[in-house]
Amino acid sequence: MGIIITIIIGFVIGLVAKFLMPGRDPGGFIITILLGIAGSFVGAWLGQQFGIAPEGGFGKFALGVVGAIVLLILYRVIAGRSNAA
Repeated sequence: MGIIITIIIGFVIGLVAKFLMPGRDPGGFIITILLGIAGSFVGAWLGQQFGIAPEGGFGKFALGVVGAIVLLILYRVIAGRSNAA
């Protein structure tokens, strides 16, 4: 059950990140979920590095969105390079 909840929360985080960073992305539904899930981990790591890691709730969700945005930027840069080549 925990994996299903992680996937759902990751999907929501990925959707919020794409909403905050509109534009064309080479990925689809699965990439959105993966970016959201990975963004949660990246956001938690960034929060720990800067000493602002919240215990849970909205703060943790917000850090997940920030992490997903960082990954979305990297994804666009990497995917943009491979399409231009």
